[in-house]
Amino acid sequence: MSTSNVRPASMERITTPALAQQFIDEQVKALKAQIGDKKVLLALSGGVDSSVVAALLIKAVGRQLVAVHVNHGLLRKGEPEQVIRVFRDQLNANLVYVDATDRFLDKLAGVADPEQKRKIIGAEFIRVFEEEARKLEGIRFLAQGTIYPDILESGPVKSHHNVGGLPEDLQFELVEPVKLLFKDEVRVVGKELGLPESMVNRQPFPGPGLGVRCTGAITRDRLAALRESDAILREEFEINGLADKVWQYFTIVPDYKSTGVKDDKRSWDWPVIIRAVNTRDAMTATIEEIPYPVLHHITRRIVTEVPGVNRVLYDLTPKPTGTIEWE
Repeated sequence: MSTSNVRPASMERITTPALAQQFIDEQVKALKAQIGDKKVLLALSGGVDSSVVAALLIKAVGRQLVAVHVNHGLLRKGEPEQVIRVFRDQLNANLVYVDATDRFLDKLAGVADPEQKRKIIGAEFIRVFEEEARKLEGIRFLAQGTIYPDILESGPVKSHHNVGGLPEDLQFELVEPVKLLFKDEVRVVGKELGLPESMVNRQPFPGPGLGVRCTGAITRDRLAALRESDAILREEFEINGLADKVWQYFTIVPDYKSTGVKDDKRSWDWPVIIRAVNTRDAMTATIEEIPYPVLHHITRRIVTEVPGVNRVLYDLTPKPTGTIEWE
């Protein structure tokens, strides 16, 4: 690990708007000096890290940043629209939006093994990003949302979010403005940059997205049920004051069905599983106790509003023995 990737012991934790603004001013100056009049490319997922990096670069070099947002069809409801609204419409970013939903889901058709799904999603993302990069001229730099825990855990390159698999002719000089920050500091900086609360405080979301919550072989109808049930859960947690109390909460739609009754008729539909956990370091996790009236209301909404679903289950398993995600 080079000394440039080591956080100085004297570096003050960014906990206040004033410290965040000081960091922003320093980074804008450094980014201008590094990039000059050249262009910089960024894979913008819409997550906290890449969004803060994008906002920093827009402040520093404006439309010299080319941000590529690839929609692989496995994002949560409303996320691609939010990226477009915030970055293209509000921040006037030079944003390239690629809807590759069909491409990804066709590749994933019939694939049930979790690791194989991850490999397909990762490899296809690199191919799509590579194709978009080849269409561009004058790119000299590649920006990444690497943060300090990534460096501590796996070195300076992120393994599951970055585009480190690009071929030799698309190797650019790296720009990593938040690489010495912890996640909570990135959030403080994002808030000071004016990013919306829902983006800055976005809960952890796996690189393969909903692909690891639609267990087994992904189908479009089950993926749609997953996306809608997840949106209901998130909405109700927000309404009932649980969003800030729970570290991560989501739904899973497994690849099996059960008998039920809907509209006075026998149904053969999927269950939706609710998972809500709290953790400090993701190594262990405890279960958040959701009040029964809230659970009942969420259940009613899901079985009423989401096609193809007739049951709602609540996962009470801590980590260990369960992992946080199901795949």
